[in-house]
Amino acid sequence: MIRLGMLDLDTSHAVEFTKRLNHLQIAEDQWVAGAQVVVACPGVSKIMPERIPGFAKKLGEELGIKLVEKPEEMLGKIDGLLLEGNDGSSHLERARPFLEAGLPVWIDKPLAWTVRDCEALAELAAKKNAPVFSASALRYAEEIQAVKAAVAELGAPVAVEVYGGQAKKDNIPGWFFYGIHAVEMIFAFLGQGHGEITYRKSGGAELASCAWKSGALGTVTELSSGDKPFGFTYFGEKGTRAAKIDGKNNYRELLKNISQFFQTRQAPVPIEETIETIRYIEEVNALGGA
Repeated sequence: MIRLGMLDLDTSHAVEFTKRLNHLQIAEDQWVAGAQVVVACPGVSKIMPERIPGFAKKLGEELGIKLVEKPEEMLGKIDGLLLEGNDGSSHLERARPFLEAGLPVWIDKPLAWTVRDCEALAELAAKKNAPVFSASALRYAEEIQAVKAAVAELGAPVAVEVYGGQAKKDNIPGWFFYGIHAVEMIFAFLGQGHGEITYRKSGGAELASCAWKSGALGTVTELSSGDKPFGFTYFGEKGTRAAKIDGKNNYRELLKNISQFFQTRQAPVPIEETIETIRYIEEVNALGGA
C-alpha cells in the first residue's frame, strides 16, 4: 500500500480525498484502492487560513490521521505527497523538499499561478526523477470520458463547447480559482495546441475561444450567475454529443488516476499539457478575465 502524506489543509479536498482513499465515512462505491493517507501537516494558507483548523480536526479526530506540525516531519514516513493548498503561488516552495527527496507529488489544481513556477516545478521534478501530477476532477467526469471513449463513433472533434460555474476571489488571480475547471475540460477534449484566444464578458458570463492546432474550435463559457452548471457539447466529424455533468463520482474518478500515479510514478496528464492550461489561464486573465 502506498503511504501518502497531506500538506496544507485549506480545502475540503483534504477530507473528501482521505475518505475515499482510506475507505472511511463514505459509501463503498466511492472507495479508491492502492494508496492511503497516513499523516498530514495542517500547514499554512495565505488564501483561506480560517479553514485549516476545521479540516485538520476532521482528519485527526474523525478520520484518525496522524497530524504533525512541520512538513519535513513527514519525510521518511511516506511514499508520496498530496499538496492540497489553494495558494498556487506557494506550490513550488511547498513541494520542493518532497521533490528534492525524490517523492512523487500530487499538486491540487492549479499546478501554480504562473507558467514560470510551473516550468520550475517541472524542471525540479525531472532533475530529481520525482514526478508531478495536477488536474481538476472535472477532467475525469464520466460524461467526458464516455465521449473520449466514443471518438471512433463520433469522429474527431470539429468544435467543442464547455461551460462551468465561475467564482473569483480577490486574492486569487482571475480564472485560477473556479475557472480552471472548465479550462481543464476543454483540454481533456482537445489536448495541447491552443491558438490565440479571443475573450468577451457580458453580465454574468465570460467566454474564451480559440482554434487548436488540430483545426478544432474550442470555446469555454464561465457562468458567475444563474444555475452555473458544468457541461459540454462535442461536435464530431460523424456525430454530436452533449451532456450536463452529474459530478457525483468526479472525486472518485480523479482519485483513481491519482492512485495510479503514485503506483506507477507516471502522470496521467503530461506535465507539458498541464503547463499549457496554466498558460491559457494567464492569457485569459491578461485579456480581462482577472
